[in-house]
Amino acid sequence: MEFAILSKQGLYFLLKWSHFIFGIAWIGMLWYFNFVQGPFFAETDANTKTAATQKLVPRALWYFRWGAAFTLLSGLLLIGLNFHLSGATAGEWATGSWLAKIYPGIIMGIVMAANVWFVIWPRQKKVIAAANGEKVENLPVLARRAFLASRTNTMFSIALLFFMGAGGSKLPGAFNGANVGAWYGVIALIIGLLEINALVATNGITTKPIEKPVGVIHMGLVLAIVLYVILVAML
Repeated sequence: MEFAILSKQGLYFLLKWSHFIFGIAWIGMLWYFNFVQGPFFAETDANTKTAATQKLVPRALWYFRWGAAFTLLSGLLLIGLNFHLSGATAGEWATGSWLAKIYPGIIMGIVMAANVWFVIWPRQKKVIAAANGEKVENLPVLARRAFLASRTNTMFSIALLFFMGAGGSKLPGAFNGANVGAWYGVIALIIGLLEINALVATNGITTKPIEKPVGVIHMGLVLAIVLYVILVAML
């Protein structure tokens, strides 16, 4: 009896399985915060919100941030193993169809994980501290920045899942490897500008579309469509 799961291809499968599990934990908590907890906090009384911030939010944030960390780690290991199994040179692999099609998902995943650990989590710790009676300066400003980063992550997540599926399903379409470098640059620019908006903007026309859950869903769908159209046009 031979267990294929113990082969290199089996390891690739196990990594992909773990990537799915951690991703579900991460994105599930992200959507819970944005689509369930946020609207509930906006409608409930102050005492209930304080109690939930003290006892519920820290538990949810634990799964949220470690789900993000291990989703990113397993994803990076998958990328490395894919390169190893491909048998291609680094240049051939980097300009190949598989990496090019999942590239937007890779960039968004890295940016989203950075938002979790370096933007959302540090500020949410301050919010939790304030709920426990500690004095925190500029709390509304801190909470607002965490909110915008979380909303931006939610927008990214919708497009990210599209491009995560693109690699496994071999998203159909012609492929022009000569344009891959330009494709990488354009996608990095678009995602970079959206991330800068999350880190710098406070109110205005750039934040209005993601203020409400329905808006962030629409913007996520628009982003996925725009990136796909660019993919078709360039590759």
